[in-house]
This record gives sequence, C-alpha cells and structure tokens, in this order.
Amino acid sequence: MAHRPGRRPAAALAAALLWLLAGCAGVAPSRPEAPAPRPRPALPALRYTIQVGAFLHIDNAVRLTERLLAERLAAYHFIDDSGFYKVRIGNFPSREDAVAAAGRLQRKRLIEDFFIVAPEDYPLGRDGALSEEQFRTELIRTAQRFIGVPYRWGGDSTVSGFDCSGLTRVVYGLNGLELPRTSGEQWQAGRPLKPGELRRGDLVFFATRGGSRVSHVGIYLGKDDFLHAPRPGSRIRVDSLEDDYYRRRYLGARTYL
Repeated sequence: MAHRPGRRPAAALAAALLWLLAGCAGVAPSRPEAPAPRPRPALPALRYTIQVGAFLHIDNAVRLTERLLAERLAAYHFIDDSGFYKVRIGNFPSREDAVAAAGRLQRKRLIEDFFIVAPEDYPLGRDGALSEEQFRTELIRTAQRFIGVPYRWGGDSTVSGFDCSGLTRVVYGLNGLELPRTSGEQWQAGRPLKPGELRRGDLVFFATRGGSRVSHVGIYLGKDDFLHAPRPGSRIRVDSLEDDYYRRRYLGARTYL
C-alpha cells in the first residue's frame, strides 16, 4: 500500500490538540473581576433643583438664601470650582415642577436667570458609573473646596448645630444625596459605625456643649482629620480627631453609603 505523505503528522497534530483540550477541560478561562456594585445609599437622592446666581461675594449669596428660606423653600449656597458663590433651591420631582417653581420666583423678582440641575448632573446619578470609593473621593473633593471660606449659612443659624450641619448637608447635596438639616437629625439618619470602620466621606459627631447630645458634625477626610465649620461665621477648616478638645467630645460616626 502506498504511503500518503502528511497523513501521520496531521493525525499527530489532531491527537495533540485533543490532549491539550482534555487537560484544560476543568480550567475556566480567566475573566476580569466585575467591580463591586455600589451599595444603595441610606439617603434619598436629589431630583431636580433650581440653581441661580454667580456671586463674587458670599454676602450676596447669603442674602438670597435668606430670602428664599423666608419663602419656606429649601435653599443653600455654595462655592463651586470657579470660585463663585451660587444658590440651589428645592428638590422637585420633575423638570416641569422645577421650571414652574422658578417661574414663580421670577415673577416675585426673587431670582433672574436660572439653571435646572437634573439627577444625572450629580456624581450619584451618572448611571452608576462611580464605585463607592470614587463617590467618597467626590465627597472629599467637594468638601475641600470650602476650606478657608468664612461660611455663613443664613436663615436658620439659630437652630442648634445648623452651621456645621449646613456644611455637611451642602457637601452631600452637591453630590446628589439629601441629608437632613440639623446635626441631630443627621446622627439619627446614618448607620452607626464601629471603631475601625470609619472611612472618608463619613460624618463624625461631637457633644461640644457637654453631656451626650449631638451639637456638632464634620466630614471625615481620612488619617484622623475631619473638615468642619467650628462655629457660626468662622472659616471652614480641618482639625484632628486626636486633638484633645475633640477627642473628649467625640460621640461616634455615621455612614450613609
């Protein structure tokens, strides 16, 4: 019988291929690990908000905020990346509701031009693209923008803890989450943290008036540092949890993520 060149090498190649496949049968191909899903926040997400103003001086933003608060509207002012002070108003279920509310304020001559901030404009609302760690980084980046600002919140400054809680509320609000107004309410709304669980962006609470009642709050930056408004009208600054004053008055921490 005549020999057919190439047949044996082809058969050997096929056998080798079958052996390789058999040897790898129990090994699944490696796949990149999917990023951990971001936990659902314990706070309501902001919907549609009215934004107005671009003030060079904080006093103008404070006066507008006070007039809006007098109208029984939720309002706060903040400094943005450009260094201008702006004001945000309300939390409306739809764009149409926000535009209608802005129209009413224009007719009362409380505001002029306005911009509607939509859910997708917040870091929280970007289609879940941010991991929890990235979202915490956004919170810290926002908070650090206020360092050195002689902040005044206006309106409800007589409410216990409102100046300091106004800062934390604004930081969370600018990132799409609605914190309650006062430090005591913020304490109640969060999940308690055990020692060692504290992470950047969580809130730290103090009893600065003695006893065990919450009267002060700051936002944790990491490495025992926290950012806060020490007292009404003071400049926003960073202090340490290891500072004797704050260590003796520290009550605990809360997370909302």
